[in-house]
Amino acid sequence: MHQWHFSYNGQQIGPLDQTMAVAQAAKNSNGHCWRQGFPEWLPIASCTELRAESAASLISTPPPPRQADQRSDVIDYKIFGEDMQFVELELDPGESAVAEAGALMYKDSAISMETVFGDGSAASSGGGFMDKLVGAGKRLVTGESLFTTMFSHTGQGKAKVAFAAPYPGTIVPMTLSNYGGKIICQKDSFLCAARGVSIGIFFQKKIMTALFGGEGFIMQKLEGDGMVFIHAGGTIVERELKAGERLDVDTGCVVAMTSTVNFDIKSVGSVKSALFGGEGVFMATLTGPGKIWIQSLPFSRLAGRMYSAMPSQGGSRDEGSILGGLGGIISGDRRF
Repeated sequence: MHQWHFSYNGQQIGPLDQTMAVAQAAKNSNGHCWRQGFPEWLPIASCTELRAESAASLISTPPPPRQADQRSDVIDYKIFGEDMQFVELELDPGESAVAEAGALMYKDSAISMETVFGDGSAASSGGGFMDKLVGAGKRLVTGESLFTTMFSHTGQGKAKVAFAAPYPGTIVPMTLSNYGGKIICQKDSFLCAARGVSIGIFFQKKIMTALFGGEGFIMQKLEGDGMVFIHAGGTIVERELKAGERLDVDTGCVVAMTSTVNFDIKSVGSVKSALFGGEGVFMATLTGPGKIWIQSLPFSRLAGRMYSAMPSQGGSRDEGSILGGLGGIISGDRRF
């Protein structure tokens, strides 16, 4: 069954199953909707799939019960903003979320904070000291902190906690059970997740791919069956590759992929293209089957542009003024 997402003036709601999506569309049709298979967001009013049945008796439908073999908590969420996003999680009593240190934006008073060693999953918290040490070591290898913060609802009713993206970009929600229980992603893309998601490491076994693929020898591996939120710069596009289908991508634009995708590199072609094309010597090749997520603005590219614009590096704040520094003085900028 498809998972639906709704957007109202920059505020996102989802994922919702078909029944709850029909109810939401009947409640408020002045927005846009999206599900897997749609090439873009569509106006809710023009989506015939959301008119199939009356939603009058479905608005109060309770969330599905947790399955006996499910390891992660089931959480609801909303994503706010367009370029500078944050995600708000809604927790029931006893539910928890885990996030990177420093990602917290706000929380209700009923939610308690606890710093844990590792990622807070059953593998790292349920075992002995060595299990916790291994879990924390995996995070350290991927460039993250040894510790994560666990946010648990210890009160009554529902409570909310929000986490903010560290730089301009897009927050993408993923339910790991929909992707075989495993996602391979950039080392610094993890933002937060439901309790029970394991954060491990993925070693790139091909030496050339590790050296020139833009991701290094080590990537993050997110495992489990719960909800996880990753963040990357710019706009993120999701592509599904068929078996044998290949997509060539700039080496810095690969955000995440399912474990079935083959990640490799290839030369851009002629020496002239490599030297003067501006795209480097190698490109990443992603071969299906599986899903991939690509970002439009890698943080390294953004940081490079900002660094080159610094006055100490020969940049200027004049923004093209023919008056140069004199124009800055006239406009009121006296920091010289």
